[in-house]
Amino acid sequence: MAPSLEIKPLQPDDISRVTQWARREGFSPGAGDVDIYRHTDRQGIWVGWLSGEPIGCISGVRYNSNYGFIGLFMVIPERRGCGYGIALWKHALSHLSSLSCIGLEAALDRVNDYASWGFVSSSLTTRWEWSGLESVLADNFNSECKEEGLKLLGGDEIPDVAIQSYDAKREPSPRPHFLSDWLGHPSGNVLALVDQNGFCHGFGRIRPCLLKHGEGWRIGPLLADSPQLAELLLKRLIKSHPGIVLLDSPGCNPLAEALFEDLGFRPVSQTLRMYRGEQPPTSMNEVYGLACLELG
Repeated sequence: MAPSLEIKPLQPDDISRVTQWARREGFSPGAGDVDIYRHTDRQGIWVGWLSGEPIGCISGVRYNSNYGFIGLFMVIPERRGCGYGIALWKHALSHLSSLSCIGLEAALDRVNDYASWGFVSSSLTTRWEWSGLESVLADNFNSECKEEGLKLLGGDEIPDVAIQSYDAKREPSPRPHFLSDWLGHPSGNVLALVDQNGFCHGFGRIRPCLLKHGEGWRIGPLLADSPQLAELLLKRLIKSHPGIVLLDSPGCNPLAEALFEDLGFRPVSQTLRMYRGEQPPTSMNEVYGLACLELG
């Protein structure tokens, strides 16, 4: 009889291994990402063990009593095709079964599989890459976007309350715990545009990431009132972080594609955002970059 899969909550010792799995799959995990996923919902990320060997993982994170997100779904290549992925999948779905909406990012060749479980297509998500070439920097990142009354703040200067309020109105669910960990992580850099009354008009984070071959940077989230302000944040974030830069942009923002093309980014892959249940009504018109595909 084939051994059964034992599914256990992710432990600190599992983080490095899961991060390397994600790197091999081309997910380009950022520094500290998996640990932050674990803190967002301490019961919401698991590792599958077979005869004492870790062979796969999945996250099913509850943001609140209405909304959850499935991601980080992997089985090592030599253990695929044996039903272990289905076991992990059912475990995550069970954890989120009481929620009115569950989201995920589907690889395009898996859309029909997820549709059979009741997930409905919403919009394409595009991963954009900036090459870090000096010619692109000179051609596209040398102009200044000046906006009356706005200050560009970084680090401890950024008012947490303003960021939380701005994010909550533009994401499917308020995520104060996640955002506090995400923006407060020591790796990378966070910038925000704040007016004289302390209100936020855009913010973004850049962090180091592990490419399949080598290292680079990922930007996310990137939120702004306008393409011009998103451009300003992009310029300032990239300016001090040369190299390969990745950003995942939601297709629900009709202004994002033109902005990234004009700045010299190129599309490198796509996934499809899908939901089961009532799709969040929140407009994504001011979301230019998702925090990460694993948590939505």
